[in-house]
Amino acid sequence: MFQIFEKLNKLIVEWLQKPIKEYENRSPFNLRDLESVMQPGDILLVDGNQRVSSAIKYLTQSTWSHAAFYLGKNNKFSQKFGTDAILIESDLKDGVITVPLSKYEKFNTRICRPAGLSDLEKEKVIEFMIDSIGLDYDRKNIIDLMRYLLPQPPVPIRFRRRMLALGSGTPSKVICSTLIAKAFQSISYPILPVIQKEKKLKEVSYRGVKHSQYIEKEYYHIRHYSLFVPRDFDLSPFFSTIKPTIEKGFNYKELPIRGFE
Repeated sequence: MFQIFEKLNKLIVEWLQKPIKEYENRSPFNLRDLESVMQPGDILLVDGNQRVSSAIKYLTQSTWSHAAFYLGKNNKFSQKFGTDAILIESDLKDGVITVPLSKYEKFNTRICRPAGLSDLEKEKVIEFMIDSIGLDYDRKNIIDLMRYLLPQPPVPIRFRRRMLALGSGTPSKVICSTLIAKAFQSISYPILPVIQKEKKLKEVSYRGVKHSQYIEKEYYHIRHYSLFVPRDFDLSPFFSTIKPTIEKGFNYKELPIRGFE
């Protein structure tokens, strides 16, 4: 029975990884553009072209179906992973692996960068990602994969994020955005917390007279890492969006623009 399930799992994975014909690349960034601005610790969001990508984009109501972690190029990791610009990602078939940045040169992408990390904190996040290489993708059973079989599964909006969080839940089973979220949460870096406002009664003194007043304070409740999806890094107020065109020094007056014809 186990062998039957394994074979069926393999067939579903192969079907889900087939590219769709309608994919359109609207990104003007080439590989050199991406390499010139990306830094280790950046997150590359990808508008994927596989069948599974369509289901993820529908469930998350987002353009982004995949997230990968940038390890860098020509640095201390080059001896182990090669001299190309390297990403760490979780693949449906192969689990957590390293791939060249050039893999996504022809895709619509977005670069998200955490703010205010010290060198030590960034090193800890990178080490977490490197230690995760070799783990399996979360495809323990057929139900985990069947959620992606329909490009637009009939699931109410409020349940779609929870549907993506389905899985075995074991430490050795990860999906792309979940792994990256867990890496940043390992140093208590927020991604997209739930903000709750509470009013506290505080006693203050003015000219010797004591007064009571309510002080509003915000509390950040950290979501479980399994609930994060690729678009959360784009929406997060704690990650900046990096665009190569602007970083290189954009001047709209130099563009050869024509009027409507």
